[in-house]
Amino acid sequence: MKNLQKIALIADSTSDLPAEFINKYNVHILPLKVIYHDKEYTDRVDITPQYVYDNLKVEIPKTSLPSMNDMNDLFEKLKIEGYTHAIAICISSGLSGTSNSLKLISENHPEIVSTIFDSKLISFGTVPLIIECAKLIGNGESYESIVSNLPNIKDKISVFFMVDTLEYLKKGGRIGRVSGTIGELLNIKPIISINEDGVYYTYDKIRGKKQALSKFLTIIKDEVDKHKSSIWVAHGDALEESLKIRDILKDYNNVISVGFGEVGPVVGVHTGPGFIAISIFKEE
Repeated sequence: MKNLQKIALIADSTSDLPAEFINKYNVHILPLKVIYHDKEYTDRVDITPQYVYDNLKVEIPKTSLPSMNDMNDLFEKLKIEGYTHAIAICISSGLSGTSNSLKLISENHPEIVSTIFDSKLISFGTVPLIIECAKLIGNGESYESIVSNLPNIKDKISVFFMVDTLEYLKKGGRIGRVSGTIGELLNIKPIISINEDGVYYTYDKIRGKKQALSKFLTIIKDEVDKHKSSIWVAHGDALEESLKIRDILKDYNNVISVGFGEVGPVVGVHTGPGFIAISIFKEE
C-alpha cells in the first residue's frame, strides 16, 4: 500500500549534492574515504577539497569506498526510524565499487526493501537524478513506481567534463577510455563524457585552454538547443572560470535553471585542480 511505505533516499558523497538539497530532501549521505600514508579522512566531513589540492605536490592520496560499518550503521538507523524501503543512487560502478558493496550490505537487512541504483554517473551528473527521485518520494509515489522510473530519469542526463591535466585520472586508475598522453605535450585539452557503461571517454580534443573552453560551451549550447534543460555546474579549484561559465549558460535559450557547486575531496583527488563539470537534465 502506498501510504504504508516510508522510503529513505541514500546517496554517496561523490554525488557532491549541495547541503541545501541534502537538508531539503532528507538525503542520507554515505561518505567515501580519502587516505594519506599517515591518516584517513572522511569525504566532506573532516577534509576540504582545498586541503587535497594544496597537498597534491606532496602526496596524491588514495580513495576508498564508504566503510562496511558505515553502510551497516545506516541501515540500522533507517530501521530504527521506521523506514520500510530504501533507494540508493550511487556513483558509477565503472568508477567505484560503492554500489556493489552497498548491495551486499542491503541484503543483510531484508526488513528494508532496497534498490541500489548504479547511476553510471559521478558528481553533479547524479544530482538531478537524486533530486527527481526525492521529488517523487515527496509526492507520495510508490516505491515500485519510482524504481521503475529511475532509468528514464537517468537517460535525460548528459555530462561533460574538462580537466586541466590527465595526470590525476591516470594516477587514480580512472582514465577509462580517455587517451591523451601525447596530447599533454601538445597542450591538447580533452573534453570528457561518460558512456553507457559509466566509464570516462574522450568526447572531443581541443588544442589550448581558451579554445577548449569555447568548444565546451558550444557542446552545451548544442545540447540545450534541443530541449528545455536544467543545468548544473561544478568545479574543482576553478571558481572564477566556472562562475563565468555559469553566467554565460544562464542566457542560453531553453535553460530553465543553473545550479552551482564545488566537487568534494574524493572527486578532487581524481580530477586535480582546474576541473569543470557540467550536467544537463532535459526537462519534459
